[in-house]
Amino acid sequence: MGSTLHRAFCAAVFVFLIAPILVIVPLSFNAEPYFTFTEGMLRLDADAWSLRWYRTVAGDRQWLQAVVNSIVIGIGATVLATTLGVVAALGLADPRMPGRRLAMGLLISPMVTPVIVSAAGMFFFYTSLGLAQTHIGLILAHAALGTPFVVITVTATLSGFDTNLMRASAGLGAGPWVGFRRVQLPIILPGVVSGALFAFATSFDEVVTVLFMGGVEQRTIPRQMWSGVREEISPAILAVATLLILFALFLMGTVEWLRRRGGRPA
Repeated sequence: MGSTLHRAFCAAVFVFLIAPILVIVPLSFNAEPYFTFTEGMLRLDADAWSLRWYRTVAGDRQWLQAVVNSIVIGIGATVLATTLGVVAALGLADPRMPGRRLAMGLLISPMVTPVIVSAAGMFFFYTSLGLAQTHIGLILAHAALGTPFVVITVTATLSGFDTNLMRASAGLGAGPWVGFRRVQLPIILPGVVSGALFAFATSFDEVVTVLFMGGVEQRTIPRQMWSGVREEISPAILAVATLLILFALFLMGTVEWLRRRGGRPA
């Protein structure tokens, strides 16, 4: 009885959280320019369902530019955040490092600081450097927001790493770089990739920082959706939202696969 109630409660919570998101998917196939289910859709008439809004997105220059910007900025921020996060995690994993707790707190502070506060600070800082409204400025800003995720995932992976393996590689003549690349990195790779995926998702989903830092040429998908809601209500936004849901499911599946793969015994 207790197990049944627990499962029913979990199912109710799941529906409460997911149902408002999943309702977007069928609405994105609406043949009419409405954000509600038409009578034809409820009757499952074939003429009431259409790929109209997906074709609109595919043929719109602004949407395509937003996709390109999101991918370019996301990949650049991910590479930078992953590199910095792995280096920081390696240092934090060393018990001899002084001030580890303070350093960890500073590194993950972007996660607990309101994004609008971080975005405002980045805007004033990068404006003074002439990097506001540039792709480089957005990459640096998004990398700062994504680095804490890499630090946390890689640090968690390194907590189970046997340091005797590095001592053994050093005893066999391998230098620090060779030991890291040939011994340590393959073992912690699932954590590194998981952190990179979180960093990419953070950059791909960020809108507040783009509102502060980006110009017309730096519009990303979330920024374009924000503009679409404010300037012109179009169901094309629902089509893009559906594609983002599928993308998020892909990322979640990849992270779960990496988690299970990393938990396998060697």
